[in-house]
Amino acid sequence: MSKYYYLIAGLPNIAFDDGKLPYTVLGFKEELLYYLKKKDCRLLDILLLRIDNRNLLKQLQHPGFDFEQGGKVSRDEIAELLDGVRNERDDEKPFRNRNKNIPHYFEELVRMYEQADDETRTHLPWIDILGSQYFSYGLNIENRFVSAWFTLNLDINNILTAMTCRKYKLERANFIIGNTETAEKLRTSNARDFDLGDTLELLPAVMKISDEPDLYLRERRKDRLRWDWLEEQTFACIFDVESVLAYFLKLEIMERWNSLDKAEGERAFRQLAGNMKRGSDNALKEFERNNKK
Repeated sequence: MSKYYYLIAGLPNIAFDDGKLPYTVLGFKEELLYYLKKKDCRLLDILLLRIDNRNLLKQLQHPGFDFEQGGKVSRDEIAELLDGVRNERDDEKPFRNRNKNIPHYFEELVRMYEQADDETRTHLPWIDILGSQYFSYGLNIENRFVSAWFTLNLDINNILTAMTCRKYKLERANFIIGNTETAEKLRTSNARDFDLGDTLELLPAVMKISDEPDLYLRERRKDRLRWDWLEEQTFACIFDVESVLAYFLKLEIMERWNSLDKAEGERAFRQLAGNMKRGSDNALKEFERNNKK
């Protein structure tokens, strides 16, 4: 297992409530490419795939979009994938992506999107489909830390979704993603704790977050939960690649909040929360109509 004594020893200490970042996420990523071994760079690329996910979906739905920087897959690589699938002919062998930069689920999504009719393209929740494929991919990564990080985020998102569906009497099975045992119980169980109280340690904390009516505080507490998890997971492996990746993920959390002026960010979040509250019934009804299986 690789050790990064020099790199980690030189990293500035950071805390959840710090107001200033020692690095930008993109700047730190570029620095890591110099230090990390090739197999560990691959783990970093997997964490960054969500940027590539957004770029892929935008290219499918809004060609000519502004390409988001920081991912692994280039605009040209996405264009080549789309052209390969779109230019398939029935009398030829089907296109198969051989670019190792591109995960296999990209081709699956593009093929599904291209084969859909206009009405299906309009109404299917493509972001959820892509999210489900992304989580499935991440859960099967051999590195324990990375796969556990995917599990954590999938479980948090699904629990919050299940609680929202329960509150508004929506069909949970239409909104929970993933094929894990936890996801299945969140889809089907009518118990107050979804029959997960004895097996899912984070359940009480996430259910408490779901009870927070203030969107700003809710998001802060969700990120605090994720931050604390990163601390716990790397306590015993200070100089391993897992600690480097955890530092990177913490920077992402910090950058998310520091990208907003504190006062303006809080005002914007609270205004959004008020708008969501006033329009929640209509929005949820529309969401349910558009996402029926």
